[in-house]
Formats: sequence, structure tokens, C-alpha cells
Amino acid sequence: MEYGKRCNSRCVQQRETAKPYYMRVTGIIFLFASFSLFLIPAAHAQDSTNVEIKAVPVRGNIYMLEGRGGNIGVSIGPDGILIIDDQFAPLADKIRAALGKLSQGKLKFILNTHFHGDHTGGNVEFGPEAPIIAHTNVRNRLATQQAMFDKTVEPLPKEGLPVITFDDSLSIHFNDEEIKAVHFPRGHTDGDAVVYFTQSNVVHLGDHFFSGMFPFVDVDHGGNVVGMMKNVEKILKDLPADVKLIPGHGPVSTLDDLKKFHQMLIETTKIVGSKMKEGKSLADIQKVGLGDEWKSWSWSFISTERWIELIHRSLSEQP
Repeated sequence: MEYGKRCNSRCVQQRETAKPYYMRVTGIIFLFASFSLFLIPAAHAQDSTNVEIKAVPVRGNIYMLEGRGGNIGVSIGPDGILIIDDQFAPLADKIRAALGKLSQGKLKFILNTHFHGDHTGGNVEFGPEAPIIAHTNVRNRLATQQAMFDKTVEPLPKEGLPVITFDDSLSIHFNDEEIKAVHFPRGHTDGDAVVYFTQSNVVHLGDHFFSGMFPFVDVDHGGNVVGMMKNVEKILKDLPADVKLIPGHGPVSTLDDLKKFHQMLIETTKIVGSKMKEGKSLADIQKVGLGDEWKSWSWSFISTERWIELIHRSLSEQP
């Protein structure tokens, strides 16, 4: 990929320190609240009165907003503001206030990494202000009724739908750099985009990356654990050593964090696949678990048992 080649020629390798444990525990608590909102339409999300939108510097003019839902990537500069994902509609005013503290520029573009409500719920608020951009499958899903777990999620109104769509990749030349959205198929969903800030050396991976925890893979909507594993492998090949990563969920991360996530995908999938070949049932595999190494990756929304189930379903669907 052009991004990786360009960055590798100019980036200097540096060692990053590990994230403190308390950051991870806080993130897990926060994530459980966020993912519970998958069960209801984004426009009717839980009370957001006490939610704080926190701006975290990533590198240069790139920031990450934490709140409730998927992490928001932000580019500020002379051309205005671009955001990646927008959490939930009830948080829109708080998000605007956080953006206003970073820049007085106008919102010019919104990129959606995928269709889930904790990443696109704010579309209905921000869509009238700036064009929304997403993969073709994201618009298709947002424009039609979807079944999420045992709930029905109604289509977003017109103002919340992407108006610019792409199939493979798309570039926005904004704030003195190329911001490139690249589709990675059959990973977290069927419409995932990874966004490269090509000069800033920052990448927003959407939900292809849950930092330090088992990911949710939406098998019902085109996702697949094996596909995610292959996609992350491709992404890793193009990243320089000192890249800064914005995960869909979790703290700002490093290349080593993503490598560990990829290792987890490989090893846990291998464990489940081996047991399936031995004729073990899903219940049998869940009872045995994945060993001590990956116990700490279990959390409220994706426990070890549920992660095994997602792997089992993904492998069962492989040709």
C-alpha cells in the first residue's frame, strides 16, 4: 500500500511504553455500557447526562474523542474539521463542544468505519452539517431495517445516511495530507473501513481493533474472525514502527499492541479449530476455555465463552 511505503521511508523507529492497567479496566467498564446500546436504536440511546467527551491528543493535529461508543478520530487544521465516526445522537452537543475546544473551524467531513449504532448514531445530528462518507455496504445497512441480536434497528432517516460511498478506497485531501479510507472485507462486518492519515502517521482501525480485549465480530452482518485475522495481517505489513493507532475501542495504541491483538486472533482461532477437528462440540470447547494466557482478554460483553462461539461460527462458515 502506498501509505506504508511512504511512511517507512521517513519514520524513525521508537519504543512505546505499555498502557497502565487502570486505563484498561476503565475502558472495559466503559465498553460494556457502550455495547449494551447495540440492542436499541441509536436515536433512543440511554441517558447521556453524565457522559464526558474527552479529547486525547494522538499526534500533531490528530485527536481521539472518548465518550460512549466507538472512538472518534479528529483531524483539525486550516481546512476545518474531519471526524471519523460520531457515537450517539444524544451526545452530539457534547461532541460539538469538545471539537470547539480543539478548533474554531467548521465540520467538513464525516467518515463512518462501519454501520453499528455506537459509531453512526450521531449521523442524524451531524449529517445536515457535513457530508457523510462510508463504504457502500454501510449505507445499504443504515438505509434498511437490521436485526441486531434479538432487537430490530430501524433505518436512519435520510439526513443520517452516507451521501458519498466507495467500494475499495477513497481519498480526501484535507488539512495538508491525504486521508485514505480503505475497505477490508469480511472482518468486523461486511462494510469496514480503515482510515490512514498518511502524513501524520496515524491510523484509525475502527472495530478491526479492540485494544487488549476480545473483539465483537458481527457474524450476522458479514463479519468473520478468520477474515479479521487476515485483514489485520495485511494492515500490519504496511505500518511503520512508530505509528499511532486509534482502535475502535480502547486507548490510543502502538504497533506492538496491534501485533499482540493479531497474535491473539491467530492462537485462539487455532485452539478452537483444533478442538473442532477432534470432533469436540461448542459446549465442550467452551468448558475447556482458551488457557491462562488469554483470560485477561475476556470482558463483560465478549467473555471467553462468547469469543469461542464467534470463532466457532466463523470457522463453520469457512468454505
